[in-house]
Amino acid sequence: MRIWFKMMKDNHLLRDTTITDESDDTRTHKIFRAIDEVCYAFDLGKPIWLDANVAEFKRHAKTRFTRDSFIESIDFDFLEMHVIEED
Repeated sequence: MRIWFKMMKDNHLLRDTTITDESDDTRTHKIFRAIDEVCYAFDLGKPIWLDANVAEFKRHAKTRFTRDSFIESIDFDFLEMHVIEED
């Protein structure tokens, strides 16, 4: 599984990375582990999955974490995650 993370502000890409997980773990575990890795790499607190995030991710394998998803203040508009390759 490959997941692409993009940090955006004012329609500009600030940072991006792709997390690859080839383990035999479940899809959910891979997604949460990827979020942990990107938050560590980008020095962010973990985002909260709101109902809108869950629904969007189920439909499109993609979601955006906005200011509402983070406890601390952030200096970007959103963090987007997109599953670009499934096992």
